[in-house]
Amino acid sequence: MRHVLLAAALLAAASVPALADGAAVFDANCAFCHQAGGVGVPGQFPRLAGRAGAMAAKPAGKAFLPKVVLNGISGRIMVDGEQILGIMPALDTLSDEDIAAVLTYITGLDHQPVKYTAAEIKAARAQPKVAPTDMAAQHAALAAKKIVP
Repeated sequence: MRHVLLAAALLAAASVPALADGAAVFDANCAFCHQAGGVGVPGQFPRLAGRAGAMAAKPAGKAFLPKVVLNGISGRIMVDGEQILGIMPALDTLSDEDIAAVLTYITGLDHQPVKYTAAEIKAARAQPKVAPTDMAAQHAALAAKKIVP
């Protein structure tokens, strides 16, 4: 009987998906450019620490971040008073769970984390693709509204 209960517990645990580790997803996919802790490289790669959380605290900003991850962004953007000309590739090959975890993680760098769910990412993924250059234009529009710091 003990073995049956143990086997049932193991099967139940195996059917529950493991939660993605946002820090590990960040380290594997984002830190090369945005650096450890999301501090960025001035003039080259935008810092995420202190920016992503402030962005996601506003509904339009929260909706924007998954679109950046799913579509990428390229062109000129203003960050901390400096113009950056760059390209971030789409990371749409990541799972919805991984994207939710990494966005929750980056919004918590120097800020109260904003929770993202796999369902929110799935909904964002279902939206039509946006060209990376159009994402830069969306960034500029949100910056003009003080949604993107």
